[in-house]
This record gives sequence, C-alpha cells and structure tokens, in this order.
Amino acid sequence: MALPYARVLACERPTRGSRVCETTPAGPRPPRLLDRVRAAARIRHYSPRTEDAYVAWIRRYILFHGKRHPSEMGAPEVTRFLTSLAVNGRVAASTQNQALSALLFLYKDVLELDLPWLDGIVRARRPERLPVVRTREELRAVLQRLDGVPRLMACLLYGAGLRLLECCRLRVQDVDFASNQILVRAGKMRDVLKGLALLLGTDEISDDGA
Repeated sequence: MALPYARVLACERPTRGSRVCETTPAGPRPPRLLDRVRAAARIRHYSPRTEDAYVAWIRRYILFHGKRHPSEMGAPEVTRFLTSLAVNGRVAASTQNQALSALLFLYKDVLELDLPWLDGIVRARRPERLPVVRTREELRAVLQRLDGVPRLMACLLYGAGLRLLECCRLRVQDVDFASNQILVRAGKMRDVLKGLALLLGTDEISDDGA
C-alpha cells in the first residue's frame, strides 16, 4: 500500500548514534491520460456516449502500437491505425470517422499537439444504400399492434422524428401541448424543438401524415 509520505534519502546521524530521517509530503500524482480525456470531454459538454466512445478508441489506439504513449507518436502512427481499421478490421466508414475524430480530439484538445495533414489513409468504403420507407398502411398495421408505453414511443418516433435515445430521455416537462412542440435536450443539435406531427392516442394515420 502506498504511503502518504515519502522518505528523504538524506538522513542526519546525531552524536549518540540514533539515526533520524526527515520526511516530506510526496507531490500529487499527475492524472492519467484517459482521465484527462474524460475531463476534457466533460468540460466541452460532450455526451456520455461520445466520451465513452472516444476513450475506447484512444485505448485501442495505444494498445495497437504496443502501449506507447500518444505523445511519442504522430501522424504516421495515426495513419497506420486508421488504415488497419479499414483493411484488416473492415469497419464501416462512419466507424473509421469516429476513430479519427477521437484521435484528433486527443492530440488537439488533450495533448495540445498539432497533427499534420493525414495522407495515405485507406478510407473505408461507404455502402450505397437507399433508406427503406414504410407505407402508411404498413405503419398503421404496426401501430395498431402496440399498446401502452411502446405505442406512445412509436408514435413519438414516427410523428415527431425523434431518435430512439432522444425518446427514452424525454421528460413530461419537455412536451408543450399548447404549442404542439417537444423540446429535445442534448440532441445532435443540442436543444432543439420538434413539432408533433402525429396526434398521440389516435388509431389512424391521416393521408397527410398528421
């Protein structure tokens, strides 16, 4: 167990032969790198999910290079790591971009080091896909088979265009029935207002989507 005080090597020897050593308080330990990352993310009011994702990517980056400290590495190591994600890991383009954002945050906002332009990164391919749009009949069939809280959440997701996590974090005080609006806190665009396009509690979806 670590002692709160550290012994001083220089000791005085009195005339009677007894040895007396002076002690001085040890200095505070500097914060660990990942703790600094979390602190920097919280100062900038990043969401907890973003904070956890950045810490995970930075830890993975350090382990990839044999536990070397990021201050000893630079653009070549970052390029090699991101390229490995695309070539060996075969991650999606959005995943590679998230890893890049985490490393840029590490060097710019935590270590306060400037990375040069990253050339030679093998970019992950973004798949070309069209979003699936459900018809009104399909949506009506789904909503009619839901009851209680799941039905309420499904109506909010469809009618107000909420994301799932935004809907789960919704509070009663965020719903303004008079103005027909919902206040979404800490969303992708911070505090934003979204209109209620679907009247809650109805059994049918009108032709205009309202």
